Amino acid sequence: MREYSRTDRVADQIQQELALLIQREVKDPRLGMLTVSAAKVSRDLSYSDVYVTLLGDDSPERIKENLAVLKRAAGFLRSQLARTIELRHVPELRFHYDESVVRGHHLSSLINDAVADDRRRSVERGDEDNEDGAPGTTPDA
Repeated sequence: MREYSRTDRVADQIQQELALLIQREVKDPRLGMLTVSAAKVSRDLSYSDVYVTLLGDDSPERIKENLAVLKRAAGFLRSQLARTIELRHVPELRFHYDESVVRGHHLSSLINDAVADDRRRSVERGDEDNEDGAPGTTPDA
């Protein structure tokens, strides 16, 4: 079993600290409600890719605007991280939009639609469940 590596620990700490810093310290009114969904740190700790998810309006224009705000605040956030995280060198922050939540929601809705469509088709064919729950049989048989 692989140990919990130093880069993983640093990434987790960066994720937690950035979530608080963005919420409390970044005062730009263009910045919407967002969550820091993940952080990945390079092996040499020179940079950190930070993934954020927008809550509410996630239009492409809004995503681009929020990423621009975060990019401009990256230096400030990095300096604030240096105060809380005890590292000799705090990684450079690179922000990215995390599409996994939106993609997961989309896939979930596709699955739900397919299940509902399958049920509708089975009812149309007369394959309704009987009282015992066995498909394709009638209670009189």
